[in-house]
Amino acid sequence: MKIVVIGGTGLIGRKVVSNLREKGHELVAAAPNTGVNTLTGEGLAPALAGAEVVIDLANAPSFADDAVMAFFKTSGDHLLAAEAAAGVRHHVALSVVGADRLPDSGYLRAKVVQENLIKASGIPYTIIRSTQFFEFIPGIVQASTDDGQVRLSPAHLQPVSSDDVAALVARTATMAPRNGIIELAGPERISLDDLARRYLAAKHDPRKVVADVHARYFGTELNDKSLTPGDHPQIGSTSFADWLGRSLAGVAASARAQQPIT
Repeated sequence: MKIVVIGGTGLIGRKVVSNLREKGHELVAAAPNTGVNTLTGEGLAPALAGAEVVIDLANAPSFADDAVMAFFKTSGDHLLAAEAAAGVRHHVALSVVGADRLPDSGYLRAKVVQENLIKASGIPYTIIRSTQFFEFIPGIVQASTDDGQVRLSPAHLQPVSSDDVAALVARTATMAPRNGIIELAGPERISLDDLARRYLAAKHDPRKVVADVHARYFGTELNDKSLTPGDHPQIGSTSFADWLGRSLAGVAASARAQQPIT
């Protein structure tokens, strides 16, 4: 069947497109750089013609409160209207575990608005709420660094590999719509500050991690329930240790490949 992946050239999108193509589906990797722009509506109608499933993995270019809200509202309106016109039978969207529990975060408020647009659209849907990706840990550490110290909340989370996210998204796209929410989390619950310590230790990075209950995450303070899943989530198979080992091995291999041959 024809499946359109909005955000099909991003971290999760590339993996989803590859996964579903291998299973014989017709895939459209839709993104501004491929001529499809949900913010302006450009290219949506031809991309969605004949599509049975749309997977929405698009993310805002700016996380500033007003900008991210405008992105998800406008993009959602354009995309869902185009899907209704094309007769799409299943809308799959990727959201965030805890989005509805953290109203102080402008980004997460915008994700809740996106979810509500989907629910009100009349198009059969499945929303996958995922915990934080392992791949975003370096960015979180960098954004939380000040004068050589990394200040992070000690609240627990349950991070997951992007490979596991992409696998669930691809599998969900080929199943009947849930008209509800699926949660996905990694196999290990760990505090955010300890996660950063483990990452920095593996990288031999001397920065010190300081636990601070008032440290903000996407504009909001956290507690142990903020970013952890509810009952009976889907659990990814990749542990943090396994992901970290593969990630460091990949960096080392890339560095070796760039060394001049003498």
